[in-house]
Amino acid sequence: MSHETVAIIWFGLWGLIWTIYFVLDGYTLGTGMLFPFLARNRQERNQLQEAVGPFWGGNEVWLITAGGATFAAFPAVYADLFSFLYTPMMLILFALFFRAAGLEFMHKDDSPLWQKSWKWAFTISSFALALLFGVAFANLFYGLKIGPSGYEGTFFSLLHPYGLLGGLLFISLFVVSGALWVMLKTVGEVVERAYKVARPASVVATVVLSLFFVATSNRTPLFNNFTKTPILWIVPALAFVCALLMLLFVWQRRIGLAFTNICLTIFTLMATGFIGMFPNMLPSRINDEYSTTLFEAAGSELNLKIMLGVAIVMVPIVVGYQLWSYKLFKEKITKETAKGYQ
Repeated sequence: MSHETVAIIWFGLWGLIWTIYFVLDGYTLGTGMLFPFLARNRQERNQLQEAVGPFWGGNEVWLITAGGATFAAFPAVYADLFSFLYTPMMLILFALFFRAAGLEFMHKDDSPLWQKSWKWAFTISSFALALLFGVAFANLFYGLKIGPSGYEGTFFSLLHPYGLLGGLLFISLFVVSGALWVMLKTVGEVVERAYKVARPASVVATVVLSLFFVATSNRTPLFNNFTKTPILWIVPALAFVCALLMLLFVWQRRIGLAFTNICLTIFTLMATGFIGMFPNMLPSRINDEYSTTLFEAAGSELNLKIMLGVAIVMVPIVVGYQLWSYKLFKEKITKETAKGYQ
């Protein structure tokens, strides 16, 4: 395989790893955002902790892998991201820290103030992560203010209406995913509260997705690749169809099918974004000549081939482990059996 071919394969893997992360961590972030509104006492908090506890660490492996793949396969992109977007990257890292600490430390002490503080740390950081990731990827779709001297914007330059719409889209999709996951994994009062959230949230998510696609068509060049190759339109079409099916199944209370379709919605949404970005990885809003393409950013041919071999071996192992963990912890969690993290 030529260097160009391997670089394209790694761009596909890079997009796939990010997509898998958002599909998997979407429900844990959603559960975190809903945590104080679904759980009314210690037992119910334990339920929700155990609903995500065995899985969230494994889900974040994909985030670490995405970062590692960016560093190893596209070092120029990795360097520019942390140079251009230092502030939002640091905010994401702090949010990741407080989300993990909130989930793990919440019940390490019986003090009501301690428990309340870490509960809200878990919730606020989950909300912040969904917002920040949504804004970040919306800006990648929109284009960054990259000029001849590098990034010419500020942190607040990222908070334009399209970027904020992307943040709202991630929040709404993840809230639906979290509510449906709680319904799948628990029993009792929290299930009914989750369903009361899932119904209006599914409507909001579908409407916001529709608005996001309309704004994407009018405000970004993301759909240019789809216009050049019309068969690709099946991907955003599937995203919209899956969102409608999710909405239908939520209102019919067919939760397994609804959860499957919200996952497919997130998957096809991210696929739409990466297909539209190709071959750019850091697109410039100022002038396309300042964009960083995957061919410019890719590491050496030998490096990419060695990494591809490692990925072929290791990725199935990670997938197999995660499937095993889902099978091992497949039982629903009751208030009586939930112990949380002591």
